[in-house]
Amino acid sequence: MGPAVRRALATAFVSLLLGGFPAAAAAEPSSPATCADPVGVYPGQVPWGQRLVDPARIWPLTTGAGQLVAVVGTGVDARNAQFGRGQVAAPQDIGEVAAEPGADCDGRGTIVAGIVAAQANPATTFAGMAPGVKILPVRYPAGGDGEGGDPDRLAAAITAAAAARAGVILVAVPANSGSAALTAAVAEARTRGAVVVSPAAGTKAGAPTYPTATPGVLAVGSLDQAGAAVGQEAGDYLGIAAPGAGLVSTSAGGHGAVAHRWPLTDPGLAAAYVAGAAALVRAYHPALSPDQVVTRLVLTANRPPNGGHDPKRGWGTLDAYAAVSAQIPADAPAPGPGAGAGKPARVVPAAAGTTAPGDGLSGGLTIGALGFAAAAGITVVAVRRGRARGWRPARRDPLPGPRR
Repeated sequence: MGPAVRRALATAFVSLLLGGFPAAAAAEPSSPATCADPVGVYPGQVPWGQRLVDPARIWPLTTGAGQLVAVVGTGVDARNAQFGRGQVAAPQDIGEVAAEPGADCDGRGTIVAGIVAAQANPATTFAGMAPGVKILPVRYPAGGDGEGGDPDRLAAAITAAAAARAGVILVAVPANSGSAALTAAVAEARTRGAVVVSPAAGTKAGAPTYPTATPGVLAVGSLDQAGAAVGQEAGDYLGIAAPGAGLVSTSAGGHGAVAHRWPLTDPGLAAAYVAGAAALVRAYHPALSPDQVVTRLVLTANRPPNGGHDPKRGWGTLDAYAAVSAQIPADAPAPGPGAGAGKPARVVPAAAGTTAPGDGLSGGLTIGALGFAAAAGITVVAVRRGRARGWRPARRDPLPGPRR
């Protein structure tokens, strides 16, 4: 089965799966006005970042249903037609923010929310990573491009997201400085069970952003289509890299229609890809702790050429399908700095090809997912061999006896 056919079938699956989140041609009339100006409806081929990560390959297994992803930044325009009715929760504002409550004049929040959660729509080839998740917009005074927001207000935003039981907290716009309150907020969020994801958004070499450089955060580097690192921020705290340049996503200001901006280059895009993948992992492996989710994402990443840690790429490029489907021992250790703190508790991971509780897949689609995963032959030989190949899925059953 070729990639194009696979994507088409997966899109059909998602149309059935998302009965609770229909593509919202009819927008909520009370949605706030926004200031952002979309380019139009993206008419081109599937964007390169979407092709690289290929989320449609994962959708027969999970769409992220049951997961709440908090987008901490500039707001989210819930009226964009690629967000389903009710898919974007009521927004929360922290401190004094410009424009009407919940609006996204800046536009960056809606852009990263689209990478995470935009649903397939026949008007465009663009779609998000996890169209079954729900988005919680949390606005704080984030500052303009290249400007960091107030770290204490950002801390309050992260605390609010954790209190709302977000399983993944995506910091769309980090701060240029840290604070004791921000460090404490990250620790509290992790204690409450959230995976905190933040982009390496620094504009000067050697200048970290926060909470990107805060312990316990999955720090994400950006790549362009050629695989080159984008941006200046670097450090041993970076855990993983993802597409962050020359991309497409949803735009605020579409007044209820499908609306996009492109080409986009922003480190928040890379973090959004990773946050979407984290939501998919959490939906498919609901017993895993936040540290275990981060470890799984990092261990399955495509390694840099030298096989080690790269200060701008972390431990490699996101492989979302492997992160969801590979059978990795739950107590496998993280490779090093930037991959999450603390030794994970021992938990038996879900078998590849099965449906996690609460994901909402029907029995018929579960059978389809089983066949899909079996065709991929996902397994792991042993901890030592898995670690040697970067936890890549094996191509054959390593154990003697008949296949199941």
